[in-house]
Amino acid sequence: MVWRRLAGAVLATGLALLAAPAAGAQPPLVEKGPGHETDAQGYRGKPAGGDWLGSYKWRGQQVWCVQYSLLAPDSNVEYKEGDELRSKGGARLPDDVAGSISYLLLRYANTQSNDEAAALAHLLHTWTAYEDPANGISLDPNSDFKHIAYNADFHYQQLGRFGQAQQAVKRLEEEAAANRGPWTAKVSAPTKEQVIGTPDTWVVDITKTDGGQVAGAPVSVELTDATLESGAPAGELATPTDGKALAVQVVPTGPNPSVTVKLDSPADRPKVHVPANNDMQRIVTTGGEKKLAANASTTAKTPPGVVKVAKTDAETGKAISGVALKVTAADGSTPAQRQDDTALTGPEGTPLVLQTSADGTAEVPDLRTPQEICVIEVAPAKGYEEFFDPTAPPKACGKVEPGQTLALALTNKPDKPVVPITIPAGSEGAGVVAKAAFTTQTPTGALVGFGGVVLIGATLVGLLVRRRATARS
Repeated sequence: MVWRRLAGAVLATGLALLAAPAAGAQPPLVEKGPGHETDAQGYRGKPAGGDWLGSYKWRGQQVWCVQYSLLAPDSNVEYKEGDELRSKGGARLPDDVAGSISYLLLRYANTQSNDEAAALAHLLHTWTAYEDPANGISLDPNSDFKHIAYNADFHYQQLGRFGQAQQAVKRLEEEAAANRGPWTAKVSAPTKEQVIGTPDTWVVDITKTDGGQVAGAPVSVELTDATLESGAPAGELATPTDGKALAVQVVPTGPNPSVTVKLDSPADRPKVHVPANNDMQRIVTTGGEKKLAANASTTAKTPPGVVKVAKTDAETGKAISGVALKVTAADGSTPAQRQDDTALTGPEGTPLVLQTSADGTAEVPDLRTPQEICVIEVAPAKGYEEFFDPTAPPKACGKVEPGQTLALALTNKPDKPVVPITIPAGSEGAGVVAKAAFTTQTPTGALVGFGGVVLIGATLVGLLVRRRATARS
């Protein structure tokens, strides 16, 4: 089912329908829209023919009559916007009736179904041209066209001759009672942290007076710093028909995603249009819709990144396990930042220290991006101690980009065995074996084997190894 939308500049400028000047006397121009013709309800002076239950066309617009038995709308006659819709006798309509009319005009004003059009016309006359002796409106067949009330029971029985017209009356009446205004609109952003490029669900609630969700209501969605899953920055959606709120998948594209919804809701009271000819029916074209809007916004971060360090033997390229490495910010002393903006620290609150695993690697996931990261060797593994300088330890740095893995490489030069020198017997120092000392370092070009510092795509998974560095035995 498609909701009626405001169409054309005439409606958009406040329903001033009436600008076309009359060019002298012209024959009546009455056009019927969808609907059914029933047998006539008798009254004094009733012209020949039946009663029309349906819409009319007035200068191209589909309109609905609300003063039963007066003349049909003539496109040669001017109409002007009037006040709120009242009964044929001039009484103010009850709030629930006015709300139901506004809803049905919002929902069905442009229907092309003969059964729905007949049902809507029947309900409009039932609710506005009821028997009202205090205001001179009567079912007495001796009443003239200005004072005759609409015989709802008679016409309802007549509608039984046409398809699903009676069923449409009950359906529209029940739908109006369930969905009449006023409505409220609300947009709720996700409560969890939003990540740029990652979709999440935003919730749109269009609620009725009883707190339930309005079903099948068209909603315009506009996004800032975000798109729909299709990539579009705006779209036309509809609330579900199962009574649930509208769930919208939104993809943040910037730091401040925002979602705005707009829709037409039924007015509390519909407006009428009054003809220049007092013997002609007043008409309604819309319910005098109210414009609803709602907005919500939040913040979003770039996707987290990962640092992966490989520690190898400078001569053989073999992995070195058990190397203690400190992870810091660019200054080499303060902690790096996690995705949640907390400091990446160990138990003592200092920058995290981890150890390379059996394959010589260590991985740090869930890092805030973009961010400069340094990995500094704290203590070498056994067999790589001699060249290690604690005042200038091996170090590698690079920038972690959103959703990427920063690969860093460090090498150590191994201890070199020294051939024992045997002192001839009787010579000074006899029996002493000399062993060369060495240190580890990061030689120039050591990162070349790993492509220096490179960025590669990665899934942000892995476990953070947190181990305390231990002294070499």
